[in-house]
Order: sequence, then C-alpha cells, then structure tokens
Amino acid sequence: MKKKSYLCQILLNMAKTKTTHFCQSCGYQSPKWMGKCPSCAEWNTFVEEVIQKENPDKKGEWRTTSSQKIAPKPRLLQEINPLEQPRIVTPDKELNRVLGGGIVPGSLILIGGEPGIGKSTLLLQIALQLDNLKILYVSGEESEQQIKMRADRIGLQHDNCYLMTETSTQNIFKQVEAFEPKILIVDSIQTLQSSFIESGAGSVSQVKECAAELMKFAKESNTPVFLIGHITKDGTLAGPKVLEHMVDTVLQFEGDRHLVYRILRVTKNRFGSTSELGIYEMLGDGLREVSNPSEILISQREEEISGIAIGATIEGNRPLLIETQSLVSVSSYGTPQRSTTGYDAKRLNMLLAVLEKRGGYRLGAQDVFLNITGGLKIEDPAIDLAVCASIVSSYEDIVIPTGVCFAGEVGLGGEIRAVHKIEQRISEAEKLGFKKIYVSKFSFKSLSTLSFKIDIKPVAKLEELFNDLFGS
Repeated sequence: MKKKSYLCQILLNMAKTKTTHFCQSCGYQSPKWMGKCPSCAEWNTFVEEVIQKENPDKKGEWRTTSSQKIAPKPRLLQEINPLEQPRIVTPDKELNRVLGGGIVPGSLILIGGEPGIGKSTLLLQIALQLDNLKILYVSGEESEQQIKMRADRIGLQHDNCYLMTETSTQNIFKQVEAFEPKILIVDSIQTLQSSFIESGAGSVSQVKECAAELMKFAKESNTPVFLIGHITKDGTLAGPKVLEHMVDTVLQFEGDRHLVYRILRVTKNRFGSTSELGIYEMLGDGLREVSNPSEILISQREEEISGIAIGATIEGNRPLLIETQSLVSVSSYGTPQRSTTGYDAKRLNMLLAVLEKRGGYRLGAQDVFLNITGGLKIEDPAIDLAVCASIVSSYEDIVIPTGVCFAGEVGLGGEIRAVHKIEQRISEAEKLGFKKIYVSKFSFKSLSTLSFKIDIKPVAKLEELFNDLFGS
C-alpha cells in the first residue's frame, strides 16, 4: 500500500511538471517544438525547458521584507519634475564618453564581448577606480582568489569594493539589502539563477527572470547595475533578444585577442547618443585609455614604401586617421586572390572594378591584399579614396609622399563624392601635422579654407587625383 501511494505521488509530481519550448534567438514561447521560429524566422533554435508557475506575490521581488505596496496613481505630464539626476562621473573618460557623460543612477547596463576580450577586467578596473563609492562585485564564474589576483595585477586599491561569488539572485539581494552598494556589478547574467524558475542557469526563461529582478532592483533602489553577457558564435548577445530591450544601455566590447587594442561601442543608450565609442589598449596591468588613437593607428616606418595611404575616417563622433596598406602583385596561380583585413571584401571588389574601368589599371590578373592597421573594422565610405590611392601606389610602385591623407567616397563612375563631417576630418589631419589632404570638390565649396593651415586639394574624379599625386 505504501509502495502504491509512493508511486502515485511520483506520478502526480510528474504530472504537475510543465515544460515549454523557447526560441534561443528571440525568446518566442511555444507549447511544442518547431523547426522554424515564426517570430525571427531562425531554424532549429527551439529548446525545451521546465517551467514552474511563479508566485505572483514573489515574482521579481528583491526585498526580503517588504510591506504591502500602494499602487501608483497616474500623474499629469505637466506635474512631473523634469530635474535630471546627476550622473556618476568615473575617472575613465572613454567610458564617460560612451555612456553620454557618466553613469546614470538606476540604469541597467549590459556589456557583451568575446571570451577573453577583457570585459571582467574593464568592470573590475572601473570598480577599483571609484574609490569613493561602495561597490559590490558579484561573480558567478570566478572565485574570490581569481578576482583578487586580477585586482593585484591592475595595481589599484579600493577600501569599499566587496566581492561575492554567488549565482542565486535571492542570496544576492539579501546581501545587497544589507550592504546597500552604490553600484552593483554582475558577472555574468548567464550564470544567475532564480528560485522562481525551475530551468537551468543560462536558459531563456532564467535570463529573462533574472534580468527582470535586477531591473526592478535598479529602478526601485536607484542603483546602477552592470551586467556582463556572453555572445554567440555569430557575435550577438546570447540569450533572448528581449534582454537587449529590457536594459537601458547595451555596450559591445570588440577587438582581436591577438592585438592590443579594444573598442567599446554603444548599440543602445536611453540616456545618450549611440554614435560614440571608446578605445583601450590591453596591457599587462589592465586597460589603458587611448586619448588620441590616430597617433597609434599610424605606424612609424624607417623608410617610405609604396602601397600605404592615410585615410581620415569617423568612428562614432570621433575623427580618426588610419593607415591602409595594399599589396598588388601578379597572380601566380591563374586565379587572382582578393583578401581584406578590416575592410569589406565586396566593396574592395567594387573599387577594383572602378579602377580598371575608369582608371585603366589592369588589375584583373593581379593579386590584391588590403589591410587596415590597428585591428579596426572600417565601414565608413570616406576611406575609399585612401584605399584606391594605396592600391594604385602598390601597382605602380610609387610612394605616396609623407604628410598626405585622403577623405572621400568613390562612386561607380569614378567620381569623388562628398562625405559628412569633413571639417572634423581636416582638423584632425592638421592637428597630427599633415601638410595636404585630398577631398571631394563638392564638399570643398562649403568649406571655409581660411580657418585651416593645411593644404586642401579638391578633386572631382580619380583621374584628377592620380594625375596630381603620381603625375600619370
């Protein structure tokens, strides 16, 4: 009899267990498995997860002891005080620029990036720099000893930085309520687990629930929260797409692990512009801010060689002068190779076709290799003129004179099109000591050349550029 009742209890518990299917790409929920997601049209992204009906009184509650709350009443728009809360200005000027002037109190900030790119180092370094604020650093991936070793390597001291290794959100909120930190850092959101959801850590439902609890904590306590997020093999943030909609700011930490430079981009910001970026240099003792990236992106050479041109580009709102390197040689295997690093391969093929059709350069039987120095990936079309100049320089084996740079977009007819923010590009070139810059003739008309000491050369077609530059 006891055996029978025990078996019935097991079957009853199994009957109560509910499962559903989530799309790992967008978070779409379906009662059954589907091959193609009807929301994001991705294939084979559904996974089955065990769910539990949440207690509506406890869901998302971060306070351990809370009284009955009074439902808020609607207010007139004219009655709301528009006074903006002061931002927390950090010693990191690059982070302040990306966030729009500093950390907004009560904001939820998500930082994503490849493994080993330096996300944990960046946030730990920021936490150690804010020595006047109480900060709680919660890690679900590393031990306290590992974080201490990284802090010793950075070499900064902080008397109010507390470490905690925990993955349960309920335990984290207990310590948060006791310590009352001014900034909370969570590494990472995929390792957290809420007791209100039965699925494993990192699942779609767990990520959504944990992010919702942290968002509620940030808004109610007016405490900024930093979240570190993993990314997929496609370079997008792992977890449901709704995670990016829930947070206030999404930052992307980019760069090649084999190179020293890192770029911090903002893809979403409710409190500032999304066209800013910060540049860091990864050193043995942490990340160093790069205040003038143009100087490090232009290599210093003992002798001048052909195939090198300097282009003036805009990354976000920051003007940069970068070096483009080209190598053109006769194809030895019959099929010409086209290889690019940091530049769109399709756009390179288009420029090669323009040079052959409009410029008369026989590049169809040539191998062409193009490299953007510094590990940057450039999408600004204003770099086209520098790319064409470097290719022709390597093809003709003629050195481009020192102190010359380029800023212009190349059209299919071989014309040089105007680019935006041309004044900032010219000012950056003049500040770095360049003597001459080639720009589009159409953007030259609206320029006030009296305010610049640099020689500005307007060109309308590629033919004019090559005649003036190479004398051909």
